[in-house]
Amino acid sequence: MSTLTNPVQPSAARTSFVPNGSGLSITGLLRSESIKLWSLRSTYWTLSLVVVVSLGIAVLMSFAMSASTAGFDPTTGAPMAVESAQMFVLVSTTGLGLGQLIVAVLGVLSISGEYSSGMIKSTLTAVPNRLPALWAKVVVLFGFTFLVGLISVVGSFLVAMPILGAKDLSASLFDTEVFLPLLGNALFLAIIAVFALGIGTILRSSAGGIATVLGITLLLPTVLAVLSMFVEWIADIVPYLFTVAGATMITPNAMESWQGFLIVLAWVVVSLGVAALLLKRRDA
Repeated sequence: MSTLTNPVQPSAARTSFVPNGSGLSITGLLRSESIKLWSLRSTYWTLSLVVVVSLGIAVLMSFAMSASTAGFDPTTGAPMAVESAQMFVLVSTTGLGLGQLIVAVLGVLSISGEYSSGMIKSTLTAVPNRLPALWAKVVVLFGFTFLVGLISVVGSFLVAMPILGAKDLSASLFDTEVFLPLLGNALFLAIIAVFALGIGTILRSSAGGIATVLGITLLLPTVLAVLSMFVEWIADIVPYLFTVAGATMITPNAMESWQGFLIVLAWVVVSLGVAALLLKRRDA
């Protein structure tokens, strides 16, 4: 007598989990990127260094300079007087020249550190569309860097006031000749950080990203300026370099401020555009 058994139905094949959707909300992304940025010890050191260096250079320059020695005639090299507002802007913003290099390093490390630690896989798992994570990084980095830049230039102005005031120099922080250049310097500082973030995303290497950004911002203008002495057409390229256009954006020279801003914006768009394209197509 045979036993009748019910046939065992084959179990449904277990499918692999493929994340879809947008993942975290915009608020969650911004909060997450803020936490990740400030979890890096380099963030505290670099941003604190920007403020300290700016204040220190402002104090030193305030003691060293006077209205009669603040500038030099480009043709004769003789000292020439400048207005009080120009003096305060010069003293308050010179320190950000070094600050630009510092935030460029921070911009690269803010993304390359995730690749080196493997955290980028968790980030892209939480945000399957990938691009919102990049834009959140841009917003957070831009916001914090701009705030630090603003604190640096305003703080430098305030520490310079009593020192320059003893030399019969005075200016109001809210004068357009003072406030707009200070604001422009803080803005360009944040733009450099975002540009560096794009380069870091493209190269995914801390050393390579830092070398590339510093080469574009520091080395390239110097090299082309020297070459322009021997090759005339190279001089036509120099105004379109990233840092040269940034200086024009703050202090109009060969071009208007808005033209310098558009050139700087083009550099950033290319950097972030290529970064977004590669982030979307490449494996983590």
